Amino acid sequence: MPLLVNLRHLEKGDLSLKGDLPAKELDLDIHDEMVQVEKPLQYELEVQQLEQSLLLQGRLRLQLQCKCVRCLKPFVDEIKLERWTRHLSLEGEEKAPVVNDFVDLTPYVREDILLEFPQHPLCEADCSGLLKAHPGTRENAGDPKQTKRESSAWDDLDKLKF
Repeated sequence: MPLLVNLRHLEKGDLSLKGDLPAKELDLDIHDEMVQVEKPLQYELEVQQLEQSLLLQGRLRLQLQCKCVRCLKPFVDEIKLERWTRHLSLEGEEKAPVVNDFVDLTPYVREDILLEFPQHPLCEADCSGLLKAHPGTRENAGDPKQTKRESSAWDDLDKLKF
């Protein structure tokens, strides 16, 4: 069920919305194999009606299942919008659509969540990427302390003396 606010309820006063929005309802349409969403969006929102507009304020949290673009290690990341604010007009060219006294907030939440998605997810800021083990040592393949990068063509070029 999408994130809806009833304008009739706002006539009585501000509304507090709290809950989870399933990832399927967000309809994020992610084509990035490095970032996936499986858990629901958690939201805590205060909605106020200001004349012919709505003011939304609150928190949004979404857990992401990511793969590091350097080492391909899976890790969990979280989008946190702790002071999320959105102003929605109810009239004019850019008005929010009203259907049977309801305004769907889902597209506006989706837009701001997508803007926060990591472009190149990293498990750690200083991730050194895939490391090659010494030949014949399978047990050292995942331990960065005991691995050594293979020399590259650049290393050979750096040795040249002109």
